[in-house]
Amino acid sequence: MKRQSEDLTPTGSLTILRRSRHHYPGHPDEARLEAFPNPRPGRVYWIHFECPEFTSICPVTAQPDFALIAIDYVPGRLCLESKSLKLYLDSFRNLGVFYEAAVNRIADDITKACRPRRLKVSGKFNPRGGIAMTVSIELSARKNARSG
Repeated sequence: MKRQSEDLTPTGSLTILRRSRHHYPGHPDEARLEAFPNPRPGRVYWIHFECPEFTSICPVTAQPDFALIAIDYVPGRLCLESKSLKLYLDSFRNLGVFYEAAVNRIADDITKACRPRRLKVSGKFNPRGGIAMTVSIELSARKNARSG
């Protein structure tokens, strides 16, 4: 079945995806999450991303922390562009941040970028000192609107 032209997503606003060479931001403040129009805004569906090589720095010991970051969301009007997400998550690699702050920052920045109907961000951090930790945040559209 041939798709109608209105089903195709415009990509004119996606600047990072169009580049063959890209700048690796050194901090999340320098990174830019990009979004594109949801091709099915009336449909409820989930999008899942996994970043098994997430790295940040312990703000106390300066030792590297490693985690699997999982992002699940139901898009609203916009969908998150995956290359910009990759570069954004990579920008944490030299950031001194506690696990809880990193996962909350990711949830806040995704919310600002694409205003999902539902969002869950989980960080499953590798054991340190014999203890593994998972930090999870789940937000709905109503909470997203309130959190800014």
